[in-house]
Amino acid sequence: MDSGGWSRRRFVGALAGGAAAAALPACDDAPAPATTPAPEPEAGTSAPREARRPSGPRPLYLGTYTSAEGGGKGIGLATYDAATGRITGSGAITGVGDPSYLALHPDRRTLYAVDERDDGAVTAVRLADRKVLGSRGTGGAAPCHLSVHPGGRWLLSANYGSGSVAVHPIDASGALGERTDLVRHTGPPPGPGQEGPHAHQFVTSPDGSHVLAVDLGTDTVYTYRLDDKAGTLTEVAQAQTRPGAGPRHLTFHPGGRYAYLANEVDNTVAVCSYDPASGRVEVGEAQSTGTGSGTSYPAQILVTADGRHAFLANRGHNSLTRYAVEADGARLRLLGTVPVGGDFPRQIAFSPEGTLLFAANQKSSTVTVFHVDGADGGLRRAGEAFPSPVAVCALPL
Repeated sequence: MDSGGWSRRRFVGALAGGAAAAALPACDDAPAPATTPAPEPEAGTSAPREARRPSGPRPLYLGTYTSAEGGGKGIGLATYDAATGRITGSGAITGVGDPSYLALHPDRRTLYAVDERDDGAVTAVRLADRKVLGSRGTGGAAPCHLSVHPGGRWLLSANYGSGSVAVHPIDASGALGERTDLVRHTGPPPGPGQEGPHAHQFVTSPDGSHVLAVDLGTDTVYTYRLDDKAGTLTEVAQAQTRPGAGPRHLTFHPGGRYAYLANEVDNTVAVCSYDPASGRVEVGEAQSTGTGSGTSYPAQILVTADGRHAFLANRGHNSLTRYAVEADGARLRLLGTVPVGGDFPRQIAFSPEGTLLFAANQKSSTVTVFHVDGADGGLRRAGEAFPSPVAVCALPL
C-alpha cells in the first residue's frame, strides 16, 4: 500500500479531539437502543420512501479512528430525539479497530464496520447484545466503505489503499464468512496526480441487478454483476469521469435511472445516467458545488426520498450544498450552501424518515444535526453540535 495515499485519506494531523474523547466513554453494557423491524439503508444513502412516525429515543452509531490521537474507543453509541435532533451519548462498542464506516443488515440485527487499517478487515456486531461476531480480511489496505447487498447474503467493501473491492458471505446469524471474491482495479491508468487505484465506494444499484464501485484513483465507476450463489464478480462496464475528477461517492435518484457523483479532487458534482439492462453508467458534465475556487474535498451526496433535493458535504468549505433535482432526476440546480457548523464534514446521513440530516465532522470531533424542510429542502440547525471523537460516520436508525 502506498503510504502517501493512506496519509491523504486519514487527514488526522490537525484533529482536535481532547474534550470530545470524554463524550463517549468505553462501555459495552449500556442498554441496547430499541429498534423497529423495518429495514434501513446503509450509512448515507437516500432515506426510505415511506416515512415512519418518530417515537422515543432512536439509536445512533458513530464511526471513528481508534488509532488517531483523540480518537474513539470503538463504535460510538448514542441515541437521538427524532423530533428535536438532540443527541445523547451512551458509550462505545469496543474491540473494533478504526471503524470508519458503518452499515446495517436489512433485518436490522447486525451492524458491520470496516477496520480501516493497512491489513484491512470488516467486522460484524450483533446489536441485541453488542457482541462482536468476528472479523474477516478484505484482502486489501484501508477499506473505507461497505454496504450490504439487498438480499442480505453478501457484504460489499472497498479497499481504498489497494484499489480493490471485496465480497464476503453473511450467514443466518449475521456473521461473516471468508471472502468469496476480490477484484483490483488495474485499468484504466491512474488519473492525474494519482499513483494507483483507490476504490472509495461499493454499492448495489436500485434495481438490484448490478453492483457499482467508485474509484478515485482511476477516475472510473465500475459496474459488476454479482453471482448471488457464488459471491463472485463479473465486470460488465466502465464509466470514466473527466481526468483528475477524483470520484468519491455515488448516490441514486429514487427513480433509479439517474445518479449523482461527488468528485473529491476537482470540486465538482456530475449527473449520471444509468441503464438497468446493461448496467452502463454515463457521466454527465461537471457542475459547481457553490464553494468557489479551489478544492473543497466534496465527500458525500444524498438525495431526499421524494427525489426533489440533493445535499453535498464539502470538507474544505465546511458547508452543505443544496440542489434542486429537476427533470425527473436528470438535472441538478444549485440553490446555495449552508455552514455545516463543524470542521471537515466527512459523511452525511438522513434519519429514516428523512426529516433530519446528520453530519460527521472529522477534524472538530463533532456531529451536527439539521432539520430538513420537505417543501423546499431548507436546512435548519437542530441545537448544539454533539462531541464525538474523530467523527467520520454517523448512522441514525
